[in-house]
Order: sequence, then structure tokens, then C-alpha cells
Amino acid sequence: MIHFFTHFPLFTNGVFLAILAQVLIGISLVWDKILLRQPTTKSIINYVFWLGAISIFGLCLIPFGFNMPPLWLAGLAFAAGIIHLIANYFYYAALKAGDASQTLAIMGGFSPLATALIAIGLLDKPLGGGNELGFALMVGGGFLMFFSEPVDLKKLLPLVLLASLFFGLTNVTQKMAFNATNFVSAYVFFTLGTVAGALFFLVKTSWRQEIFRQSEEASPKSKLWYFINRFMAGVGSFLIFLAIDHANPAIVDGISGVRYVIIFVGAYLLTRYWPRLLKEDFGRWALTAKAIATLLVAAGLVLVAMQGGSTGAA
Repeated sequence: MIHFFTHFPLFTNGVFLAILAQVLIGISLVWDKILLRQPTTKSIINYVFWLGAISIFGLCLIPFGFNMPPLWLAGLAFAAGIIHLIANYFYYAALKAGDASQTLAIMGGFSPLATALIAIGLLDKPLGGGNELGFALMVGGGFLMFFSEPVDLKKLLPLVLLASLFFGLTNVTQKMAFNATNFVSAYVFFTLGTVAGALFFLVKTSWRQEIFRQSEEASPKSKLWYFINRFMAGVGSFLIFLAIDHANPAIVDGISGVRYVIIFVGAYLLTRYWPRLLKEDFGRWALTAKAIATLLVAAGLVLVAMQGGSTGAA
């Protein structure tokens, strides 16, 4: 399967893969925000459990180049999977607590920075070769979103910081695993870690009851849209880790600015034309600030693409 990608140069370009992934994830997150407002799909525990459980399909990659890695390496990839699910818990908690267009964009400033700081001492090039300016522009765009409208720091900042920290740990540990073995071998153990993290939610009785009660109460239509959306997010997540295999993780995370542009546009269109689905505050300053932030992200993307998003070695 991985050899198949080599026949198509774009699918071995980490920057292109990251952009494609972020477009899919951005659409999915707007959809998630709508679902998290619905009574039958508003539980974070239920949401994250099924997110992790569906990851079992990652084992379908086993026939396409899996080799048993050393025990320490398998453990590293497995731990990255667990950490990734923890990051998603805080991520969706932040999404539920605030406006999608602003809250997740704030994450776009903190998460790449966390990844770069954690990568110091673990990767040869924490920011990739020659990508510092592009990285700074993308992260700057994310931080500008932070000031685009008032935000409840006491409520959101802890969730954003925890999600950013755990996503940074995920990106760096997974990159180390990819550098030490092939993509499929590392990704299979990453998947096992994510599934194990999901099963942990069944240990506590109240969580287990919440998961199955809300799953039973949801209508067939709600379940269908949820799993379609999870499939889209799953493809995006897979492409993110494929991008990390081909590019520096801090750069891949920095390209998450694309995700926030998609979220901003999607939230704006829904607020204007379908407010019963999603309604957010878009004042004149918010529109101006987010437009400038979008330009910063676009400029950063151009610079990163010109440099090719070089791979950081462990």
C-alpha cells in the first residue's frame, strides 16, 4: 500500500498530505460542533470512546508492510496512541465549550509551539530545515485568532493547553517511531494504543452507562451522520500521520492553520444561512482579524511548500 503511494509524488509530499488532511478535519470539526449541540450526541465521553474504538480499522494495514518492531519501539508507538486519545478528549471538550471558529484556532497557535518545544532534544530539526519563517507565520495566524473576539480564559485556556501538550507529545513520539521503523509497523501499534485508550472508558461504571445509554438513545439518522463524519475525520487523521512520516511534525502541526480557515468559513456560512444548526458571533473586528490571520496562514503555507517541509530525524 505504501509502495502504491510512491507512484504518485503528491502522496509522498508531507506538506500536500497535511493540507489535504486539514481540509477534511476542518469540515469534520464543523460537523462535530453541530453534533455536540444535539442532546443525543453531546457527551464528550461517548464521543471520544467511539473515536478511539473506530481506530481498530487501522489494523487493516497489517498486510501492507507490517514488521514486528523491537519491544521498546512498539511501546513508544502504543503510548503515542493512548496520548493521542487523551489529547482528543481535551480537544473536543474545548470545542464543546467555546465557538468553533475561535477556540480551535487558538489551538492552532499553541499546538505547533508545543510540538516544536517538545521536539527540542528529541529531533535533529525541531522546526525542519529553513522553515522557521513559514512556521512563525502559521503560528502567528493562530494566535491572532486568539485576539479576534473575547474568550473565557478561565474556562478554555486549561483545555487548550492540555490538548496542545498532548498533541505535541503525540506528534513527536510518533515521528520518532516512524523514523525508527516503517510507517505501517508504527501505525499499527499506534492504532492499538488508541483502541486500548478507548477501552479504558469502559472501566468506570458511570462512563460505561453514559456511552451505551447515549448510543441507544441516538436516532438511526444521528448515528449514520456521526459515523460518516468519523470516517472523514479518520481519513484526515491517517493522512496527518502519513504526512508526519514524510515531513517535520512541527511543520505538519503548523499547517493546521488550514483547518481553522475551513472552520471559520464553515461556521460563518452556517451562522448566516443555517443558524438553527450553528450560530456564532461574527462582528466587524472578528471578521477583520480572522481575515488577516488567514493571510498569515496562507503566506506561511507558501514558504513551507517552497522549502518542501523537510523531515526531522530522531
